[in-house]
Amino acid sequence: MWLAGGLIEASQSVLILRFAERKQHSWLPLFGTELATWLPWALATPWVIGLARRHPLMRGTTVRAVVVHLGAFFLVSAVAEVWSATLQVAFNPWGNKRAPTFWDTWSITLLYQVLIFLIAYALIVTITYLADSREQEARQREELSRAQLAALRGQMEPHFMFNTLNSIAGLVRDRRNDAAVSMIVGLSEFLRRASEDSHRPQVTLAEEVEYLQRYVDIQQVRFGERLQFGIDVPAELLAVPVPNLLLQPLVENAIKHGVATRVAGGSVRVTAARRDAALCLSVYNDGPMFPPDWQANGGVGLANLRTRLRILHGDAAGLQVEQAGTEGVEVVVVLPLPER
Repeated sequence: MWLAGGLIEASQSVLILRFAERKQHSWLPLFGTELATWLPWALATPWVIGLARRHPLMRGTTVRAVVVHLGAFFLVSAVAEVWSATLQVAFNPWGNKRAPTFWDTWSITLLYQVLIFLIAYALIVTITYLADSREQEARQREELSRAQLAALRGQMEPHFMFNTLNSIAGLVRDRRNDAAVSMIVGLSEFLRRASEDSHRPQVTLAEEVEYLQRYVDIQQVRFGERLQFGIDVPAELLAVPVPNLLLQPLVENAIKHGVATRVAGGSVRVTAARRDAALCLSVYNDGPMFPPDWQANGGVGLANLRTRLRILHGDAAGLQVEQAGTEGVEVVVVLPLPER
């Protein structure tokens, strides 16, 4: 920012020298001097940013904060003009017949530059507060998303654990020990992964697919041949960030409202595709259609998921439940792809 300002002022000074004052001596000393004049402000910027954060002016302004900033402004301005006057005396960049004195240069330029310096100081403080405000908003959104994720896990795990343990008990009663052990191992891996990622609002699509597969493996032991599951995710989309615990609740609803309600069972398909600047994720099951009020009230964590999508992506993300064919249901999630 300071380099840009210095280039503009240096170029303006050279144009004044050549065309307004009609002086023909070398313009390089003037250009270099005017460019270097802003160096103290560039060096002082981190210090001013620190003062702006320790002594805020936007909210809860105190007399102490005003005094601190006024003192800092005058100190930086005075140092900047000492530097500028030193350069003027050393190089006489305007080509004056009589070399300028330090005191005359310092006092005159300080008087003329004080308004520009005030604007410069105000810009530093304002940009600092704007940047901090955006960072704080992003942190709040992330914390809220994490809280929603924790709530969703709290909804999911009790009934999932209950159903899984019942299935394990049934396998043991039927003396299907290998299947029971496999289900216990799958449950252990599923819960371990859930614990490791519980603090992350977003994961890669590859991680989400792996987590989903562990869940489906458990359910396939429970439902056997009644559950047919397929997934189609292009390799180039696996690195895309998605909300943590996005697919599992949707597949769980598909199994609960589709496969589990039919004696013959059914199929669940998960697909991913790129559409322009968006990632489209689809979870399909072959019926039956949900009740009319399901979108508002049905499915574990559906309202929670909509809230998390809104927190993370605003209006750029969406979730729709649609009837697919005569006996199919499809849930479509649209997420914005990150900018490259």
